Amino acid sequence: MLYGDGVFEGIRVYNGKVFLLEEHVDRLYESAAAIRLEIPMTRPDMAAAVRDTVGANGISDGYVRLVVTRGAGTLGLDPKKTANPQIIVIADTISLYPHEMYEQGLKLITASTIRNHPQALSPRIKSLNYLNNILAKVEGSDAGCVEALMMNHLGHVAECTGDNIFIVKNGILSTPSTDSGILEGITRNCVIRLAREAGIEVRETTLIRHDIYVADECFLTGTAAEVIPATSLDGRVIGDGKPGPVTRNLLARFQKLTRGS
Repeated sequence: MLYGDGVFEGIRVYNGKVFLLEEHVDRLYESAAAIRLEIPMTRPDMAAAVRDTVGANGISDGYVRLVVTRGAGTLGLDPKKTANPQIIVIADTISLYPHEMYEQGLKLITASTIRNHPQALSPRIKSLNYLNNILAKVEGSDAGCVEALMMNHLGHVAECTGDNIFIVKNGILSTPSTDSGILEGITRNCVIRLAREAGIEVRETTLIRHDIYVADECFLTGTAAEVIPATSLDGRVIGDGKPGPVTRNLLARFQKLTRGS
């Protein structure tokens, strides 16, 4: 807690069912293994704890936050002086972006704060330290935007402060690859599967801001955001400035998957 020494997952609940729970639990354990944190619970028990917490709180449509910390210890950085890793399961309702943003699209800016250098900290670790994302979020808020685009150390597009990013150009769906310094989002991977099932070509590749500026469509994906269109970046209109047909198609497919309608 004092040093951000832990990992977490955010998970959605739809109609009382935890969405893609196994994938989230697997990523939690992978993040923990990457920072040499041994979780004192089996994966099946962790999944059961999530379901039990959702049931105990009467959550039908909501959100679960799984948190694992290194545990209690003395002040200082040495993890060997800690013991008894702690597991926290929080269940609550969640506020999505306002409905009109799904109809009109988000406005984005490019933050000057970049993603952590991958040789300093793997971007695939979902750790408790989100300070660089928070600072980028502040930049977006200062500019009147609810999200901000973050670049990687090479100046390539990585992701937004809490969401992955996709563009559509000439009917092809593109998103930054995992070596672009992104967190490999669970919703991102789900949307890629849905797109391929719909016959849409998907490319995981290197993107620069130019690609977004000249895209036909742009949208973000995330646990809370689901699939939300972005219609401008840095004051420059993307496409015709409205959510495009591929974005609307994938949002509808995602909603059908999660809500059955």
